[in-house]
Amino acid sequence: MLLGGKILKAKRLQEGTQVELLQLPLDTDQEPTSDLTRSQGRLMVLHQTFLDPATLTPGLLVTFVGEVSGATTDQLDDIDYRYPTLTVKHWYLWPPATPNDRRGGPYIGAYGGMGVGAGSRGGGGSRIGF
Repeated sequence: MLLGGKILKAKRLQEGTQVELLQLPLDTDQEPTSDLTRSQGRLMVLHQTFLDPATLTPGLLVTFVGEVSGATTDQLDDIDYRYPTLTVKHWYLWPPATPNDRRGGPYIGAYGGMGVGAGSRGGGGSRIGF
C-alpha cells in the first residue's frame, strides 16, 4: 500500500519506531497534499528499525510503502481510537517547505516593465524594469 501524510508524533518501541500519521491525499509526485479536510483519518506506522524521534517532528510530510498489519486501539483525547497499522517497506521524508517553495498553496506573483527609448543614427536609449 502507498500512502502519505503529516507526522503527528513519533516514539521508540522495542521493535522499532512508531509514527502516528494523519493520512493525506497524494499528488502526482506522491507527495502528501496540505488539504487537511481530505484526510481519511489517522494510522500508526511501524518502521522496524530505530529512527530517532527527534528527526520525525510533528508537521513533516512523509510517504510510505508498506503492508497493512492490523489495527491497534489507543487513546485519542478522551476516546479509544482504532488505528489501522502499517509496517513500512520503503519511505520518503519530504524536506520542509521553504519560504520560496510553492508547495502547499497557491502562488501569486506580479511582474511589470516599462521602457523608454529614443535614438538617432548613432542610437541610444534607456529603460526601467521591475
